[in-house]
Amino acid sequence: MKRIVILLSGRGSNMQAVVERCAAERWPATVAAVISNRPDATGLAWAAERGIATEVVDHKRYSDREAFDAALALAIDAHQPDLVLLAGFMRILGRSFVQHYEGRMLNVHPSLLPAFTGLKTHQRAIEAGCKLAGATVHFVTADLDHGPIVAQAAVPVMVGDTEAILAERVLEAEHRMFPLAVRWFVQERLTVQQGIVTQLDGEPQFIS
Repeated sequence: MKRIVILLSGRGSNMQAVVERCAAERWPATVAAVISNRPDATGLAWAAERGIATEVVDHKRYSDREAFDAALALAIDAHQPDLVLLAGFMRILGRSFVQHYEGRMLNVHPSLLPAFTGLKTHQRAIEAGCKLAGATVHFVTADLDHGPIVAQAAVPVMVGDTEAILAERVLEAEHRMFPLAVRWFVQERLTVQQGIVTQLDGEPQFIS
């Protein structure tokens, strides 16, 4: 039984999608804990109501990134995770932290990487005249929003889209894709060779 720890900073809709699919599809996994860097993150209450352990490691209480990373790692490791998920976790993590979880930490990013790393991805896609936007699930490396790509989903950019409208369309795709990628991991159906991730059963890694 794989143990999953989820990190979030807000409402945690991707966390909710993972928890619900894990239960409905009876994965060989359990969500052991949900941890946030923000005490007001509404996703914490949702998780607690379902009996999931929750914890806050408030980044504002630490003098620098290294101190925060160390405290966060202690909180995570207390739950002995096989997999750590970044589900809207809005903090940049240091190289040592990332290396500690190498090969067992996944992030969902709201763009078709390697395009539009960082923030404001939807507005940047609109301003660039993109006809497609989307999201990517990838293994986390020390390079921000890089790392072996597990799955991607694309959605159309429509005439008249605002940043908020496009963001909602992309988020719907994330809710389908992120749990699927997590299931592949916990079922040990992923392999990584020379930076390329392959789904061992041949399931499509592009999610429509």
